[in-house]
Amino acid sequence: MRQWRLLAAILTIPAATLPAPSRLGWCAGAAEPKWERLGPTEGLVPVDLGDVVTADGGRFAYVAKKGDKRLVVVDGRPGPEFDRIGTPVFSPDGKRLAYAAKKGQKMLVVVDGLPGPEFEGTFEGSLLFSPDGERVAYAARRGDKFIVVVDGVPGPEVDEPGAGTLLFSADSKHVVYSARQGHKWRFLLDGVPGPELDAIEDTRPVFSPDRKHCAYTADKGDKQLVVVDGRAGAEFDRISMFSLVFSPDGKRLAYAARKGGKFLVVVDGRPGAEFDRIGNPIFSSDGKRFAYAARKGDKWLVLVDGRPGPKFDVIEEDSPVFSPDGKHVAYAAWRADKKIVVVDGRPGPEVDWTFEGSLVFSRDGRRLAYVASKGGKQLVVVDGLPGPEVDEVAAGTLFFSPDSKGVRYAARKGGKFLVLVDGLRGPEFERIGHLVVSPDFQRVAYAASTGHKGLVVVDGLPGPEFDRIDTARLIFSPDGKRLAYPAKKGGKWLIVVDGMPGPEVERVVAGPVFRRDGSLEYMAIKEEVLYRVTQP
Repeated sequence: MRQWRLLAAILTIPAATLPAPSRLGWCAGAAEPKWERLGPTEGLVPVDLGDVVTADGGRFAYVAKKGDKRLVVVDGRPGPEFDRIGTPVFSPDGKRLAYAAKKGQKMLVVVDGLPGPEFEGTFEGSLLFSPDGERVAYAARRGDKFIVVVDGVPGPEVDEPGAGTLLFSADSKHVVYSARQGHKWRFLLDGVPGPELDAIEDTRPVFSPDRKHCAYTADKGDKQLVVVDGRAGAEFDRISMFSLVFSPDGKRLAYAARKGGKFLVVVDGRPGAEFDRIGNPIFSSDGKRFAYAARKGDKWLVLVDGRPGPKFDVIEEDSPVFSPDGKHVAYAAWRADKKIVVVDGRPGPEVDWTFEGSLVFSRDGRRLAYVASKGGKQLVVVDGLPGPEVDEVAAGTLFFSPDSKGVRYAARKGGKFLVLVDGLRGPEFERIGHLVVSPDFQRVAYAASTGHKGLVVVDGLPGPEFDRIDTARLIFSPDGKRLAYPAKKGGKWLIVVDGMPGPEVERVVAGPVFRRDGSLEYMAIKEEVLYRVTQP
């Protein structure tokens, strides 16, 4: 489950153009929403009711004042009082809550209302729940030493903890962090120290997707190496930062390294051929294949499963991408002053430019689309065939339909924006936000603006106009049949459900979210009172 804070990308219309505030009543014929009062609790003053932390819109917590003390109100119930309180954090499943607090000259962490051991300090931002919500860890200071507390149990004292390295595995069974003792660094996996190292790269350790393995990069003298499950690998002059990657099945590991003046990729502990420059390796979805770009002399090529492909003047280092079924690989390359996309070693049509990260395979892996430019215009190339020319294809909007037959993207032509769905042009607008696709991939929605108003277009049909649309919280129901989003009209906010505006409030602090029974919930502030609003 997600944690929500009131941070949203909002499609904003200049304030000077807003009309005078007006009342917008609840739509006639719509089921009456249920209002549940959540706060403030009598006798307590919220620090900021809008700064509510929620667990997927269900449970809620906020910091309140009581005299010169602070406390956390959880689901309407006040917690213990302290001199200062940090931001509360819900576990991913929403069942547990933790926060750091100051008591006199000491710091401690409160988990589910129970204060933990006291320390001289706790590290802001280190408080961490495991993915299943059952475990919690944080870094603290005791005297001139530091410790990591896991499940309420302090670990060994160290001289310095590694910043940002505290991490649970995806199955929540393992916890790892780095620490310095004296002049040496170690990673501790489940409390067991790994080999001593001179330094540890400023990156977090990497767990394999099957949660069985842990790897990280470290320094040993003037060399670097990769440690896997506590075992140090071969030494190199340099390990490329962020190149460490496990295969999706967790059985294989690859990374890029430098040896002398040459670069190579290490796969399953075996160094590959040496090159003058190299890109980061990638695995196919089944983990059976790997690929990377490399330069030898003045020519570039892509190696797939160790076999070199055709040579080009330049290949974008991080452009190789496997199809979902792992049967095909594509990448962008330069030949003289023209750019091409290569699929399984076969070059496509020449264009002036292709856009980084735009290569998209269909779900069945049989089709490929990408954004290109030619003669000052942009276009989408599908299966090697150029589409209609436009002035701009909106970044990140290109995708295939679930049956792999259709292609959808947003574009600008002239001074107007539009969305093309399976080759059909949608209505034109002055501005278009990012596309939101329903869970079943059958429906498309996006925010747009016309004049000084914003609206949401669903399946090509424009909805009602508002002064602002909160584009970050545009959400389909799990079955894809319903759509909801926050909007502002005049000085008030409201939730629009299936095109029908709901009751006005001062702020929507969390949600909307669809529940399993099909109802819609959100948290809002109206007349300085926090409510949970449920719409059938």
